[in-house]
Amino acid sequence: MLIVLTSEQEITNEAALLNQLFTNGLEVLHLRKPSFTIDSYRELLRQIENKFYKRIMIHEYHELCVEFRLKGIHIQEQPRIDLGDELGTYVANHKSDGYKVSSSFHEPEVLNDCKINFDYYLLSPVFSSISKKGYEGRGFDVNEINKTIVGMGGVNKTTIPEVFKLGYGGIGILGGVWNTENPIESFKEIKRHYEEETMK
Repeated sequence: MLIVLTSEQEITNEAALLNQLFTNGLEVLHLRKPSFTIDSYRELLRQIENKFYKRIMIHEYHELCVEFRLKGIHIQEQPRIDLGDELGTYVANHKSDGYKVSSSFHEPEVLNDCKINFDYYLLSPVFSSISKKGYEGRGFDVNEINKTIVGMGGVNKTTIPEVFKLGYGGIGILGGVWNTENPIESFKEIKRHYEEETMK
């Protein structure tokens, strides 16, 4: 599984770039804009070709998942904690409606102990972050955890082989695409290396 997370910042011609990423084979986009209102999210979604909606996981304003018939929802770490005893029901309701549900973790032990059956789990930081300065990588080895875990943090074309050695079932890219001069070419290069690794 190859995931790209949107930049937290607004990007010029962002919708056009996202459409290009999908056209070039992006499997799953995680749409995360912490500063956006629900209407800002709607505006961006309306500029994305609706044939790509089934590849979008949304981080906030989960009601937009139903409104736009997206792939599913992502529950970030703090909201997951805040849901408390209601988490299981919240996840089950979305799954029963046919949506995928993922969540973020920053400790392998917490991820492994989680009783909720998410479709996949984001774990970071595997390597030192490209997009967040001072966010040091911790080289989490997840070979012994029997869950679908996507490794994030410092993942780029050169670190992809190590991600798979550490036991991850997929990669999540943020800075490796958006902190480059040409996001589309960077993505294509990462995708090529990712596919080479998965065919080994």
